[in-house]
Amino acid sequence: MSPRAGRTRWRRFAAVLVPSVAACAVLGIAMGQGVLAASFLISGKEFQVTADTLTARGFSAYGMVDVTRQGERVPVEVTGARHSTISALCQSVLVEVPLLGTQTLKLTGGDERPVEATNLFLDTTFQSAGQADFTNLDQGIAQAEITKGPVNPGDRNSRYFDPDGFGQQASSVTLTDVRLTAVALTAGTFNVPGLRVRLEHGRHECF
Repeated sequence: MSPRAGRTRWRRFAAVLVPSVAACAVLGIAMGQGVLAASFLISGKEFQVTADTLTARGFSAYGMVDVTRQGERVPVEVTGARHSTISALCQSVLVEVPLLGTQTLKLTGGDERPVEATNLFLDTTFQSAGQADFTNLDQGIAQAEITKGPVNPGDRNSRYFDPDGFGQQASSVTLTDVRLTAVALTAGTFNVPGLRVRLEHGRHECF
């Protein structure tokens, strides 16, 4: 292969990869201060999240619809937490790179000290946990009446938010062996001790 061809392929690879790396970083590295609005247009790309343990103080869950730039509507369950700690966090997203095929971009952290987040919102299409322990749980509460946990301000102002829809809330919850498939994650703060980000060829997702 000539040097010119090598440089051309690398530039093409970087042009595709860099935006994906930036997108993954937004998932958990630099969320900024304050609650981010959930009214942004999502990419529609699903990513996986796993954790050994997730503990939330001020828990909420309600239905919403996220929208892609192409106008596709994606029904999601939004899970919110005023303050949460997460042990053994893993986030992964598949990236299709021309000529190189499927790559897995993976973020891990919180092994020795837990990840801490405030005003965390996960827009999910799948959730599972090996065990869930709730304190002061309310199921069937109208979404507009949720007070124990947060509701994203961007969601409250959305035409897809149903004030009379089915909601859940609890003073606290502890989940173990957590597995989620999500289309969006926002947080006021998101602190990841022992952060590691790596790119692997092929499919090497969190679960």
